Amino acid sequence: MSENTPEDATAAADHEKWKEKGVALRAFFYIFGTHVFAGFVWLLFYLGQHAQK
Repeated sequence: MSENTPEDATAAADHEKWKEKGVALRAFFYIFGTHVFAGFVWLLFYLGQHAQK
């Protein structure tokens, strides 16, 4: 039988913290990337509207 030792609990807590950091980092990059893409699309519309026609 396996028993939960304090080392196992510490390892599990460290793993959960690592996963939380990964999720936060991924969310940051998705939000940042979405804003960069939206800014690029806005720039295209802005330049197209002010183009010499």
